[in-house]
Amino acid sequence: MKFKKIIIILLALPFLAFAMHKYYVSLCEIEFIKEKESLQITLGLNIEDLEFTLNKNSKKQLNLASNIEVENIDVYYKKYLNEHLQISANGKNQSYKYIGKEYDGEIVRFYLEIMDIKELKSIEVFNNILTEDFSDQKNIVKIKVKDFNKTFYLTKSNYKSLLKF
Repeated sequence: MKFKKIIIILLALPFLAFAMHKYYVSLCEIEFIKEKESLQITLGLNIEDLEFTLNKNSKKQLNLASNIEVENIDVYYKKYLNEHLQISANGKNQSYKYIGKEYDGEIVRFYLEIMDIKELKSIEVFNNILTEDFSDQKNIVKIKVKDFNKTFYLTKSNYKSLLKF
């Protein structure tokens, strides 16, 4: 009897794989470092999803995180991030410095920094990353200022967050 249940489960497993839902999630962590007068930003995205979007937008095969990745990939990354991740501090739009990226399994992590923020009275985040291609995309934004932490869950229809101190 036990053997029969195992066989049924093994036969049903491939069918369950088709029913599984793929999750579309990014994580953006923003921390205000008063001593450095900066906002330090780490953004993690699924490589496969980002590659789909970038390939579609550029009409090229970029081959992310592979040994045949295009040489100037950071140009594509910077352009996409600047269009889809925007940050205002104290009511003023801020430009961030693209420090770099690293691949970690199925994730690409971007490191960004906004300098010359002496005091943080408010922060607004516009994040519609990947929402044009994945309607179920959720962009989680975690903001840390001193001992204060706040998390926002942004979507295609709700892509802005505002936090005042």
